[in-house]
Amino acid sequence: MNFYKVFTDIYPMLFEGLAVTLKVSLLSLFIALFLGFFSCIMGISTIKPLQWVSRLYIWIIRGTPFIVQLFIIKYGIPQLIKGMGYTDFNFTIFQAAVATLALNAGAYMSEIFRGGIQAIDPGQMEAARSLGLPKSRAMLKVILPQAFKISIPALGNQFIITLKDSSLAQVIGLQELVYQGKIYVGRTFKSFETYLLVGFVYLIIITVLSYIIKQTERKMNYGKKS
Repeated sequence: MNFYKVFTDIYPMLFEGLAVTLKVSLLSLFIALFLGFFSCIMGISTIKPLQWVSRLYIWIIRGTPFIVQLFIIKYGIPQLIKGMGYTDFNFTIFQAAVATLALNAGAYMSEIFRGGIQAIDPGQMEAARSLGLPKSRAMLKVILPQAFKISIPALGNQFIITLKDSSLAQVIGLQELVYQGKIYVGRTFKSFETYLLVGFVYLIIITVLSYIIKQTERKMNYGKKS
């Protein structure tokens, strides 16, 4: 086994795949934060239809495997829409990967936000209302900032899960990190060295992300201080 030779051969492919992995992960997480937040607000609202939409969304996402969601969005939905007469409709591989990752992460973030809000003492809402703040403003100014702090560790874990889940998008042809590794293995048959290097790259990226999350927790005075 010659790891140095494999690395010198594969590193341009790995960096190319890493760029795609980071791009698809960051974009999907950005979208997922908004999806999760609005799904959470719908779920805790007093309007029943909004509650039902949020619960249905979370139920479907949590009850089906990620890879099935990926195939439905990439192949199933375009086929359905084409059957309605829109023959030019299609998702690119990148669009399908981002949409699936965002929808998947958004459902879990919705539950994370809901848990953070429910962890706040209800007396704080009552106190804010007694001072004359409308419920919406009290939620925005008093409850949500505290709920966000409480949610940071769980959100960080979800960020890491989404980054790793992006590797599954190689089944629809997304040329991310694992896809590039598969291409190299197909050419050289050096499976052990290649996938060990791919795993090492993921380990570095997730270690850096974990450090950033930890520092964010400390800056927002959540958890133990150093």
